[in-house]
Amino acid sequence: MSLKKDSVLGTLVVALLICLVCAVVVATAAVMLRPTQEVNKLLDKQVNILMAAGLYEKGMDVPKAFEAIERRFVDLESGEYVQMPDSYEQRRAAKDPEQSIRLDGKADIASIRRQAKVAEVYLAMDSNGELGQIILPVHGYGLWSTLYGFIALKPDINTVAGFGFYEHAETPGLGGEVDNPKWKAIWPGKTLFDEQGELAIQVVKGNVDNNASDAEHKVDGLAGATLTTNGINNLVHFWLGENGFGPYLQKLSKDALAEPVVDEEVSND
Repeated sequence: MSLKKDSVLGTLVVALLICLVCAVVVATAAVMLRPTQEVNKLLDKQVNILMAAGLYEKGMDVPKAFEAIERRFVDLESGEYVQMPDSYEQRRAAKDPEQSIRLDGKADIASIRRQAKVAEVYLAMDSNGELGQIILPVHGYGLWSTLYGFIALKPDINTVAGFGFYEHAETPGLGGEVDNPKWKAIWPGKTLFDEQGELAIQVVKGNVDNNASDAEHKVDGLAGATLTTNGINNLVHFWLGENGFGPYLQKLSKDALAEPVVDEEVSND
């Protein structure tokens, strides 16, 4: 039975055919572009890690520079390195009840609800093959969104080498100032722990008094963005504390302080 082009049924048939053609085109494009999207996703992650560590330079060969960075996996409860497949993604694992734990209100100061049992860490080696920086992924809730970023530490496991976020939806000009290079430049050189070994780093409201005795532990807050400032302070304390990378950092500190045993031959002369 022939259809009239200007009939209701004819219009519906044409619209359906157009939808089917468009769906096929979109699905085909998505499948064909997936490998490119995955490559770009990895490249973007590598850039953000390098930026947090202060190792990124515009125009550099990112994959080549990233060869000096080793990806490792840490059991957050024990602080020990564990073996995981290269396909492991911490963010995805945090949504899987078998690979994560649910945090109660008291422990969940970063408001992340679930935490992966195994976390990724990145070890940046210097030209001599020695450990140059430890780069840790961190995240937590601000005012409107969860902020995802990296904090880089120097080999003393106490001094901040760099800090930055690569994903968030905070208010531009307020909480969005986490992207401001001037604010990010405040972090390098700040120290995490006090003389008693207690976590002392704080993101404060307003500006830090640089003449204060504890200024080395303090970071300026974001003007007009108290809740985002509080959120950043909370996520830093969570991930560097006992429920986050605390056991791992303690283990690294002990390993660094441990003196190598040197076998000496006893002379009978």
